Amino acid sequence: MKSFEELRQEIEKFQIENAEALEAFRLQFLSKKSEIQAMFGEIKNIPADERKQFGQMVNEIKEFANRRFAEFKATYDDKADAASTVADITRPDTQVSVGAMHPITIMMNQVRRIFEDIGFSTVTGPDIEDDWHVFTALNFPEEHPARDMQDTFLHPDILLRTHTSSLQVRTMEAQKPPIRVICPGRVFRNEAITSRAHCIFHQVEGLYIAENVSFADMKQTLLYFAQRMFGPDVRIRLRPSYFPFTEPSAEMDISCYICGGEGCNLCKHTGWVEILGCGMVDPNVLENCGIDSKKYSGFAFGLGIERMTMLKYKTNDIRLYFENDVRFLEQFKAATR
Repeated sequence: MKSFEELRQEIEKFQIENAEALEAFRLQFLSKKSEIQAMFGEIKNIPADERKQFGQMVNEIKEFANRRFAEFKATYDDKADAASTVADITRPDTQVSVGAMHPITIMMNQVRRIFEDIGFSTVTGPDIEDDWHVFTALNFPEEHPARDMQDTFLHPDILLRTHTSSLQVRTMEAQKPPIRVICPGRVFRNEAITSRAHCIFHQVEGLYIAENVSFADMKQTLLYFAQRMFGPDVRIRLRPSYFPFTEPSAEMDISCYICGGEGCNLCKHTGWVEILGCGMVDPNVLENCGIDSKKYSGFAFGLGIERMTMLKYKTNDIRLYFENDVRFLEQFKAATR
């Protein structure tokens, strides 16, 4: 058996320059089959009066080997860490695919900016609503057939909102006139999914309440919006319609910006394309929300973002906006910029 001093010198002179040498050191001096471990096995053969001294010397050698191993390992790890932080400037460039904003978000932002430029502020609220804010406050009496116009995901008094008009109610309850807000958000209706309809879609609704607000004010506001969105040559027309929460009510069409009103597939050869519903706020709605209908009047409007996006970008299937197909979404990178 080698003497303790020889073994100590061998440990001290062992050169370690890489991971393989470090492992060789461990196997030679610290593994179960190492010389040091063999010395522990010899303790039983040592005379009883010498065992204590012999054991102490073996432990000292083992501790010395452990310290040297730890020093080598720390030095090697530091070198490896330093090497990993140095960039290899010869490596080829990795092409990173840059994402784009979703077309629905692009359109929502465009609509919001147009109305904010003329003094409208943006309000948001919960997707899950109660019957009061979605129907009753908006002049939908119990058992009124108007409730059938909007199939709901309903659970007694709680439902997923079917329109963002619920935000108008919340705003009128919380603020005193004058009120000028837009209400963007996601809405839900229990409808079959087709190329033209979906059970989830997005709306932006607007509300203006003040003294002496007229139908002419609404018309001028919506003309401004249409020309900002689709171009200065676009014309609008208002057709009589019905909504429980406005009176009088109207549907608004724009002259087809593709054919200039001459007729094409987009406008079904009529020269006009419907984009939103609107009307003067029904006095009952004002009273339900604590606003004096004899002093204040106002108008409201609502537009479907998916429909606007389909018109703007000439797509023919609403389902494309919910499939997250990268090939489809990449087409909107230019619009994002």
